[in-house]
Amino acid sequence: AKELPAKDLSGTSDPYVRVTLLPDKKHKLETKIKRRTLHPKWHETFYFEGFPIQKLQSRVLHLHVFDYDRFSRDDSIGEVHIPLCQVDFSEKNNTFWKALHPLEKNKCGEILTSLMYQPSTSQLTLTVIKCRNLKAKDINGKSDPYVKVWLYFGEKRIEKKKSEVQFCTLNPEFNFSVMFDVPWERIRECQLNVTIMDHDKVGRNEAIGKIMLGKAGSGTSETKHWSDMITKPRQNVVQWHRLKPE
Repeated sequence: AKELPAKDLSGTSDPYVRVTLLPDKKHKLETKIKRRTLHPKWHETFYFEGFPIQKLQSRVLHLHVFDYDRFSRDDSIGEVHIPLCQVDFSEKNNTFWKALHPLEKNKCGEILTSLMYQPSTSQLTLTVIKCRNLKAKDINGKSDPYVKVWLYFGEKRIEKKKSEVQFCTLNPEFNFSVMFDVPWERIRECQLNVTIMDHDKVGRNEAIGKIMLGKAGSGTSETKHWSDMITKPRQNVVQWHRLKPE
């Protein structure tokens, strides 16, 4: 590795690499620790047995570089995912540099929504236009996102709506509109829970991230969006929001 960030007070790091062949998270292999260096050389070889070439197509090699710390938890320096379907195994010398990315635990992506309220008909319209940079939930580095919306009055769930699934994308375009009947006198106790889900054919569908739109939204941009909708009736108010982890 080269040009690693310094994690220790000495201006260096004590790096080692944890190697995993996803989706199997149980078998983790680790390199030796290289002391006080930002340009470590390991020259270590790891073997994963029992993988015919077609089985490798669905695997992702995960390399996670850590800074070893004797007294506290080891710090994450960065990680890289290499989908093996993108590697040409007929090449004799598969040597390449890959940029390390910071560990993204809470970055779920962003969502573009539009809100409109019609006081004359008591109609509240939410449109989920699109999302960008969603968190990947599948081993191919993608997700199969869809939108799930719950209407709440106070703590009580009233009504649920779901969009169609957009397959194999982290930047889905939904243009999914839902309409709810909300009388003006109840608009202040009403909230919309908007969750982006990852559809899974085999296992359970997983949440990628969510926002809560309402007077007490899940953040300042969500609360502002809601108050803008109330102060501008009959107008579409469009805003990006950062998705929050479940």
